[in-house]
Amino acid sequence: MSKTAYIYVPKPSRENLAIGISRGLWGWRDATLDKATGLADVQSLQTGDFVVLAHVGPQARVQPGGWDTATLKRVIVAQVTKPYFRDQAAVWPDDVYPARIGIDVLDEEADVTGESLGKEAAEALRLSANKQGSALLLPGTAALAQFATALPAAAGPGTPHTDIAAATAISHSGADSAIVQILARREQSKLRKTMLNGATQLPCSLCGRTLPAHLIRAAHIKRRSAASREERLQMANIMAACVLGCDELFEHGYVYVTSAGKIAMSPKSHTTADLALTAKTLDGLPVPIHGPHREPYFTWHRDNIANP
Repeated sequence: MSKTAYIYVPKPSRENLAIGISRGLWGWRDATLDKATGLADVQSLQTGDFVVLAHVGPQARVQPGGWDTATLKRVIVAQVTKPYFRDQAAVWPDDVYPARIGIDVLDEEADVTGESLGKEAAEALRLSANKQGSALLLPGTAALAQFATALPAAAGPGTPHTDIAAATAISHSGADSAIVQILARREQSKLRKTMLNGATQLPCSLCGRTLPAHLIRAAHIKRRSAASREERLQMANIMAACVLGCDELFEHGYVYVTSAGKIAMSPKSHTTADLALTAKTLDGLPVPIHGPHREPYFTWHRDNIANP
């Protein structure tokens, strides 16, 4: 059964938190983990387990349940990508923190209340704050599932109905894959909101047709699964791709964008005559969003998806 580790990060550790998120690492002083079951708990974390990092909350020395209605400035949800290991390499400016795990951030929310976290999770974070940021483990992912579904809905114009179904799956089963799916799509929803900037219509970056917002997706140029957190959040890695064909044609590498900023057909597009005919409608069209800041992402797509 998977686990969720709840870790409190105090206000003075803001820089350490930023570095950890950027580097995909979290670490502890040995003295922090020497208490009670701290070390054993961290060593028990496996790839795919979840980590919740909470930053800046109220006074922790209160009675149990004292954080049930508290507000935390930031809550970051991540998954373990590398189980417990030791490393003395300098990462953080104030100490070594040699007891480490690798993490991949799935989502971040601001001003999260104890009500949305749930009582179990809020109490685990309060205990972590009283234990100098040691990890407090909860078995399974039920508490995290409650948090994911308690957040404001990620669904919006153009959000597939499957997103809503995924949220329902979390609330009923707490399935790990459903949690990852809805948190990833929540991230995509934020990128989409930035891309639209209030517009109700938008031109597709590939075919150029101006369409209602619900027919436009915020598509990663370099696939999200292959991108670092920084790359996933860069608007240079996002383009408006319509659901009338362009999104799927690009996603599967049937068409790509050349270094000159024009659409080209890949050998894959000739799989069937009808597919080639569809891709041909885009062949040679200019891509106005192409430029030096997006070219590295288009290069990755050309080399790894369209012409591997």
